[in-house]
Amino acid sequence: MIVVIDYNIGNVKSVCNAFRRIGCPAKLSCNPEDIKGAAGLVLPGVAAFGYAVSALGSLADLIKKVACASKPLLGICVGYQMLFDQSDEYGRHNGLGLIHGEVVALPAGRRIPHMGWNSVKLPEDMDLFEESGKQKHFYFAHSYYANITDSQARIAYTDYGFDMPAAVEKQNIYGTQFHPEKSGKNGLKVLKRFAEICQGAERC
Repeated sequence: MIVVIDYNIGNVKSVCNAFRRIGCPAKLSCNPEDIKGAAGLVLPGVAAFGYAVSALGSLADLIKKVACASKPLLGICVGYQMLFDQSDEYGRHNGLGLIHGEVVALPAGRRIPHMGWNSVKLPEDMDLFEESGKQKHFYFAHSYYANITDSQARIAYTDYGFDMPAAVEKQNIYGTQFHPEKSGKNGLKVLKRFAEICQGAERC
């Protein structure tokens, strides 16, 4: 069972519904026992970084613990941003520190927020995009992005006047700046692939 972490931020129900559309059971929960027993975790979010971290509260330590024990974790939008060390959105805030990098404002001179569909180049070595092709369109809605400095991270980029990280993975940690649950069949394929990764991890 995949658990979508319920911390009263944004798009949690739509993420659950997207998993159900692909025939994958997903439970919306903040119960520590559900989180510990899940095959994989999804951390979604639509909010300012600091507010989201505050709302996550004590669950942050549990998420870090189970992720460091190799449980698959997928962060979406602000959930993706919280995978990194810090953000400077409305002050300095610490993230989960699972992937090295800092969340910073999109550079001036671009349409902010970055909202709508954009093409993402999909590296062949990223498990999350296995058999997805070389390039696909996904839906974005954000004003900050992750400047990734982790040498162990694999990164997919989109062109937003510069090569902007759109997705990341490091071992069992996955993240998408875009919203797969709002990205039609391309997004559902990403969620299906994450579900397959979780099933494989559960069998190990």
